[in-house]
Amino acid sequence: MSRVDTATFLTREREPILQAAAESLGRMHVRHYDAAGTEAVEKRLRALFDQLANAVERRDLGPMIAYAERIAEERYTAGYDLSEVQIAFNALEEASWSRVLTELDPAQLSEALGLISTVLGAGKDALARRYVSLAADVRAPSLDLSALFAGTG
Repeated sequence: MSRVDTATFLTREREPILQAAAESLGRMHVRHYDAAGTEAVEKRLRALFDQLANAVERRDLGPMIAYAERIAEERYTAGYDLSEVQIAFNALEEASWSRVLTELDPAQLSEALGLISTVLGAGKDALARRYVSLAADVRAPSLDLSALFAGTG
């Protein structure tokens, strides 16, 4: 294959990457994604992929970070576990890597894998930070642990 930049590659390989990511999520049987249905999951994956492709093309992580923070807020409010949302990022990353490894020349691998990992890694980091900050704002009731220590003393 002739040399192609990563943004062009992602645009060209959009559908196979999205299909592989959706199939991966479907095999995992994640509670909220199963409940949302295939169409909703595919729509969410397309939106995440578009953030990836945009960030790679523009070399700008800002929109991905903002998107991930917004997704954290939406999914937290909807009762998703953080790991459920990160699974979607991971499925897209794996599908992208797989396509890169099978379709690009070896000389192009480090740049493509580096860009994809950097963008999705920044998204996962922003997602986790925002999710944890939301969870930390929720006041858990204090636990009475005295029963655990009965008979000691």
